[in-house]
Amino acid sequence: MTITPPALSVFETLESEVRSYCRGWPAVFDRAQGARLTDEDGHSYLDFFAGAGSLNYGHNNPVLKRALIDYIERDGITHGLDMATTAKRAFLDTFQNVVLRPRDLPYKVMFPGPTGTNAVESALKLARKVKGRESVVSFTNAFHGMSLGSLAVTGNAFKRAGAGIPLVHGTPMPFDNYFDGQVPDFLWFERLLEDQGSGLNHPAAVIVETVQGEGGINVARAEWLRALQDLCHRQDMLLIVDDIQMGCGRTGGFFSFEEAGITPDIVTLSKSISGYGLPMSLCLFKPELDVWEPGEHNGTFRGNNPAFVTAAAALDAYWADGQMEKQTLARGHQVEQTMLAICGEHDSARFRGRGLVWGLEFDDPARATAVCARAFELGMLLETSGPQSEVVKLLPPLTITPEELDEGLRTLARAVRETA
Repeated sequence: MTITPPALSVFETLESEVRSYCRGWPAVFDRAQGARLTDEDGHSYLDFFAGAGSLNYGHNNPVLKRALIDYIERDGITHGLDMATTAKRAFLDTFQNVVLRPRDLPYKVMFPGPTGTNAVESALKLARKVKGRESVVSFTNAFHGMSLGSLAVTGNAFKRAGAGIPLVHGTPMPFDNYFDGQVPDFLWFERLLEDQGSGLNHPAAVIVETVQGEGGINVARAEWLRALQDLCHRQDMLLIVDDIQMGCGRTGGFFSFEEAGITPDIVTLSKSISGYGLPMSLCLFKPELDVWEPGEHNGTFRGNNPAFVTAAAALDAYWADGQMEKQTLARGHQVEQTMLAICGEHDSARFRGRGLVWGLEFDDPARATAVCARAFELGMLLETSGPQSEVVKLLPPLTITPEELDEGLRTLARAVRETA
């Protein structure tokens, strides 16, 4: 397929230079369904990006679309702040019965605002309020959002620099395997905590991603996560798991931390929690941490009722019978086999991942960008990840068919060969 870049005049002349994805994918997209997008010229693209993880159930999923259309056509509440509505009640009941109770999770549910960074900000504020301490520990190559509190616990130097002011009260520690297995887990962290001369203010909390999506698809081992939870308990720190991109089934289980057998004190969700790409986020926390005063943390768009409708429909359709996790793990095995073959053909390549999130890295950091560019020319959307954009990131919809997945993996293999 030969794609002619469209005339992007209004985007180039009127839209801010801050735009990014459209630069790597020079097309004007018009329609989308399932795992495919179509541009205004009729070209079809296989989507291994999935709205940066906000479209786990694909574009315009028919089950969710039907629920949304029915709700709109009956003049259901659209904007409700934190008022009680039938749509919110239906979501809360479904979330409790389908997600929390089967996993024996005790969490209270907070609607902090429409985006992931809203959820992270509320988690940080709550942890500091509960513990009466300011410092929060994060990890190397972490990404938690673009607002100031979230940036303070984000590792990427480029994104941090955009703040324009000092980012305070956050302390980075080495993520799992940061020292290639040469240093015992948490050696540095524990030494600082126990040494009265270390200069480390005792943290209120630790925030972690089980798989660092933006940081390079860095996968934390289950035993590392369990040791981190144990350290937090021993040192009177809250454990926050940021499951914004890796939750809602991306790694297999509904929550990415299930495999490790841990129960975080606080969990943040966004992206695919609405199921349809509608803005929505949650901050979940143990009941004893619910020390908020009414209105102490709020936001105009924390009551996106259409998102409640599609979220409840997604849980009913995909999580009530336990089949989604099995399907995702099977699709993940399909990806892993292709990754093994690619790396067997190209000894400069390495891969890592879980479920349906995978990263392919090369000795030459620039190669990942070239692979993604060639994949786009071949009709496929892929993005890069990592501090130098050195990793090709695979994030297809969880509902992708085996045939579509195979097509995308063949396209990836071809793009790798043709950029060698």
